[in-house]
Amino acid sequence: MTVPRFTPRQLDAFIAVAELRSFSAAAGRVHLTASAISQLIAELEAAVGFRLFDRSTRKVQLSSAGKEFLGSAHTALRQLRLAEAAASDIRNRAAGIVRVAAPMVIASVILPEAIKAYYQQRPKVVVRILDTAVEQLVDAVVSGDADLAIGPDRTIGDEVTRVVLFRSPWVLWCAKTHPLARQRHLRWSDLKDQQLVAAGRDHELSVAQMRLSLPEEERVTPVEIVVNISTALGMARSGLAATLAPAYVEKMAKPMGLIQRRVVDPETIRQVCLYRPAQRVTSPAAEGFSDHILKWLPPRGAA
Repeated sequence: MTVPRFTPRQLDAFIAVAELRSFSAAAGRVHLTASAISQLIAELEAAVGFRLFDRSTRKVQLSSAGKEFLGSAHTALRQLRLAEAAASDIRNRAAGIVRVAAPMVIASVILPEAIKAYYQQRPKVVVRILDTAVEQLVDAVVSGDADLAIGPDRTIGDEVTRVVLFRSPWVLWCAKTHPLARQRHLRWSDLKDQQLVAAGRDHELSVAQMRLSLPEEERVTPVEIVVNISTALGMARSGLAATLAPAYVEKMAKPMGLIQRRVVDPETIRQVCLYRPAQRVTSPAAEGFSDHILKWLPPRGAA
C-alpha cells in the first residue's frame, strides 16, 4: 500500500482555499501567486487520489471528499508544525533530556543551582541528576548511562574527555570546640595524633595519598571509614572526630556548625572535572548544558 506524500505547503494552500473559497484570496494569505496555489492543489489531489474542490467560473467549493479530508489536513498540518518546532528546539539546544552523573556533594548542593540557572535560559530542557559514586563517574559516561559527569579528577581512557572546572583545597572540617580549631592554619604533622574519619573509598585513598612522601611515622591515617560525607561531617559536628574534605563541601558543613582549617606545607588541591564522551556524539541539549556548566561553575565552585 502506497502512503500518500504531501507537504506542509500543500496542506496550507488547501486549508486556505477551503476557508476562503478563492484561489486568489488564498494566495494572498500564504504569500504566493494564484498559479502557485493552483499547482500546490493539483499536486495534493494527485497525492491523495481524489478531487478536493468543485470549481466553476464563479466559485470554488469543497468536494464531498474534500470536506471529509479537511479535518485530517488540519490535524496533519498542526502535527507537522509541532514536529518542526520540536526539531528547531532540539537543534538550538532548547529542548531535550540531559543525564548528569555526580557524587553526593556536587549532586546535592552544586548541580541543583546550576540546573536552576539553566532552566531560566532553556525551560524545555530536562536535566536529570544521576547519583553516582566517584569511582563510577567515568564508567557512566563510557557506557552511555550518563551524557555528562561532574566530579573529582579521575583516570580516563580514549573514550572520555576531561576538562577541569575548578580547584578546591583539601581542608580539615571540625567542630568549633575541637583543639585544632584554635589554629588558623595547620601542618600535616598537627594531624598525626588526631581522630580523623574519611568518607568513602575515594576519600580514604585521597587521605592516604596526600602525605605519601612523608616518613611512615608521620603519615596521616584515618581511624574510621564511612560511606557518605554527610556521616563524616556529622561525626565531626559531635566532636567524635575531624574529617578531611575539599573546601567545596562547605554548603553541607557550615550549616552543621563546622569550621574549616587549611592544611598547608604543602597544600593539597582537589580538581573537579567535567567528563564527556570522546567517541560518541552527544545531543544538542547535552552540548548546551555542558557549555553552561563550563561558564557557570568556576566562579561559584572555587573555595
